[in-house]
Amino acid sequence: MMILHTMLRVGDLKRSVHFYTDILGMNLLRTTERPDQNYSLAFVGYGNGNQDGQSEIELTYNHGVTSYDLGSAYGHIAISVSDAYAACAKIKGAGGNVTREAGPVLGGDTIIAFVTDPDGYKIELIERKAT
Repeated sequence: MMILHTMLRVGDLKRSVHFYTDILGMNLLRTTERPDQNYSLAFVGYGNGNQDGQSEIELTYNHGVTSYDLGSAYGHIAISVSDAYAACAKIKGAGGNVTREAGPVLGGDTIIAFVTDPDGYKIELIERKAT
């Protein structure tokens, strides 16, 4: 078994695709339009998606719905980066929202940061040096 994707409901598909591709550097893997069912999908991720073992994020736009209550159960999606400080600088330079600057996790030495996407979903950047 493997994780295929995580689905996030978004209020503006174009805005979300821009964030995940242009700001976080993911690839737009595929899109699906379902006008009769009133929704559109965009799958984003690193690499070639599931073909290379990478999980994906499914961005779902339900036509006419511009915002969602995120609730208190959602935590975050985690992404590994080789340099969290540089990633934060790049994300801010591209117009992204860094909500926790890169630095050691409380009580440890792992370097983390947090960014928030346009719909308010949190994404943790975890520094993992290439070996």
